[in-house]
Amino acid sequence: MPTPPPTPAPATPAPATPAPEQQARLGFVQIVRTGGFARLLAVRFAAQWSDGLFQAALGGAVLFNPEREADALAVAAGLAVLLLPYSVVGPFAGALLDRWDRRRVLLVANLIRAVLVACVAATVAAGLAGIPLYLGALAVAGVSRFVLAGLSASLPHVVPRTSIVEANVVATTAGAGVAALGGACAIGLRAVFGAGDTGSALTTAVAVLGSLLAAAAAARLPRGVLGPDRTNEPDRTLVAVAHGLVDGARATAATPSVAASFIALAAHRLAFGISTLLTLLLFRYAFTDAGLIRAGLAGVGEALALAAVGLGTAAVLTPWLVRRWGRARTVRAALLLAALTQFGLAVLLSAPAVLVAAFVLGLGGQVVKLCADAAVQGEAGDEVRGRIFAFYDAVFNICYVVAIAVTALASPPDGRAPWLLAAGGGLYLLGLLAHDARLRRAR
Repeated sequence: MPTPPPTPAPATPAPATPAPEQQARLGFVQIVRTGGFARLLAVRFAAQWSDGLFQAALGGAVLFNPEREADALAVAAGLAVLLLPYSVVGPFAGALLDRWDRRRVLLVANLIRAVLVACVAATVAAGLAGIPLYLGALAVAGVSRFVLAGLSASLPHVVPRTSIVEANVVATTAGAGVAALGGACAIGLRAVFGAGDTGSALTTAVAVLGSLLAAAAAARLPRGVLGPDRTNEPDRTLVAVAHGLVDGARATAATPSVAASFIALAAHRLAFGISTLLTLLLFRYAFTDAGLIRAGLAGVGEALALAAVGLGTAAVLTPWLVRRWGRARTVRAALLLAALTQFGLAVLLSAPAVLVAAFVLGLGGQVVKLCADAAVQGEAGDEVRGRIFAFYDAVFNICYVVAIAVTALASPPDGRAPWLLAAGGGLYLLGLLAHDARLRRAR
């Protein structure tokens, strides 16, 4: 009987590179020092500063312009113009973000946005209102949402997966704070240029600078660094575009944690839409100056500043809460806090109460958004992530605009509507229950 050959000794395996899930979690300072993330952050900051300035300048031109009159329906129409467009272009943007080089998309989209902002500024200077102004604002808002979706879909390419929550906290929260700073700059520029059509146009035109800076920052990124790495779309672009929103919805429904986060976010946006319109009407028509608390556009600026502080607080608290409680409990706690705040505001309907609510709702809403972003970026495939964020933004803005429209029809002219604020609290509670039910059903 032949002797079997000796079994070769097993080769010593080479040390493997840790998978993203096995890499150590980076701290905030380390994340910001990461080259690709720092450049992506520069694009976001410039784009969101420009966006905040543009929205505040246009809002001032419509609502707080002595040369124009605005009621609740006019305010609602203006907000809808700023937010609804992406719900229309979302399916197209999502498919393209999963098909085209995202770095090139960020570069070209910001250049297009700069041209469109200049056109809107010219429209305001000419004293035009209605359809011409709204069409220009629609175009700017659509491109702006396209840029933000591209930034969110690109984030997992520049940080380890284990650090997605922390990176998202830095990007989303700091970006929102920069947008609020842009809004504050618009208020300051109106004081310099004037509150009429000419001053509003000059203030709006300054937003062009932010778009150009964002394009320049995008140009510094290496080609292909932001993905997509692969695509599962049809070969024909038009077919892929047509299926973009449907694909995003299906991918969302297929991941229970993402679907639950979307439910919570939709509840927040519905309730926050009610609060936003009533706050604008109250500071415009109901409140008066009282010490440090101001009425009019200055009071809106104070509310925005406190909301920005709430965003910053969320940036500090969210990673700690997620590690301690988990993402699901953190979302539920934020929704409960927001609900109690809405009910309290309905009882204490005053300028100080509105300012406190701006801080708390900014905090709670940002916690929900950070958790939703982390769910998409950490648990959705790169080949569908752009379409999910497109669907995300469509839900985000449609809920907000629907709430604003209903509030405009139901609210008295001065915005004193405690029953509507209480309804917002009820929406937060419904979102909490639905979020919990979706996760339990998945388990």
